[in-house]
This record gives sequence, C-alpha cells and structure tokens, in this order.
Amino acid sequence: MSSLYEEIVSQRGSLERLVARLPGFRGYQDKQARRQADRMLRDLIAFQIKQKIDEMIRIEKHLLELEDGMTLMKQTRHVKGKMQHLYDRINTATPGYSGMWAQMKIGEEELERIYSFDEAMLNYVGRIDKALSQLGDVSDDVEAVDKALNELDEVVSEALDAFALRDQLFTEFATRI
Repeated sequence: MSSLYEEIVSQRGSLERLVARLPGFRGYQDKQARRQADRMLRDLIAFQIKQKIDEMIRIEKHLLELEDGMTLMKQTRHVKGKMQHLYDRINTATPGYSGMWAQMKIGEEELERIYSFDEAMLNYVGRIDKALSQLGDVSDDVEAVDKALNELDEVVSEALDAFALRDQLFTEFATRI
C-alpha cells in the first residue's frame, strides 16, 4: 500500500472522537448515555425487588406450614401486593431521559435531584431486604411475624411514596417546557 494510506491508517482515531467533532452530537451522546443509565438503574432496582417478592413468596409458604399461619395470609398478601405494585411502577416508569423528557432542559441541580431519588430507591431495596431477613428470622413465631410484616409494609409504603415523589419531580420539570 502507499505511504499515504499507511499514514492515514496510523492516525485513525476512534469513531467516538470523530463524531464528537460533529456539532450537537456530544449532547446527543450524553443524553443517550443518560437514557441508558436511567434504564439500567431502574432495571436493576426492578430486578432486585422481584427477587424480594420471590423471597416473600418463600416466607409465605413457610408461614402456611405453621399451625396459625393461615391467619397471616391476608397480611402477607397485602404486603406482597404492595411490593408487586412497587416493582410494576419502577419497571414500567417512563425513562427520565426519553420521550417528552428529552425536550426538557435539565440542568445540574435537576440531575442531582433525580439522582437523589434513584439513590433512595437503591436504599429502599436494602431496607426491604433487611426487613425481609428479619421476617425470615422470626417466621416460626406468629406474633413476631405480625410485627415484622408491619415493619416491611411500612418500608414498602415509604418506597412507593418516594417513587411517587420522583414522578412529581418529572411533572414539575415538564411544566417548565
């Protein structure tokens, strides 16, 4: 091959560097990365909550084996239903950086607020896990199970409220369009 060809090939940069020189493309790439990160984070949280629901089902089956376990089923179904609702809300939520949200001018302050809610959801997953562990630890004592179920119900309710606040945040951003 010619020396010119070899010189061009040796100076070849990455595609990312090349397209980054296109006007407006860097912002597009940043938005694409945000969309992907937002979706990946919500997928992770939803997956973890689904695992917690599966754990709740295992605990529920164990409780049915107890002498008075049937008396707890209304409460376990209630809590499990809330967990399912949380899973559904997170799994089907509109991504924060696509659709009509892509038209919003989201600054650093708004991003920090969004990230705070995302971090809170991760913390709630940890709190739900801890409450489920406590429920599993006391699953042979019907009276202690009642208290542990109430604590789990409270954490899941808080998580649902927090996610609703996240939705309100996007509604607030949308009113500024």
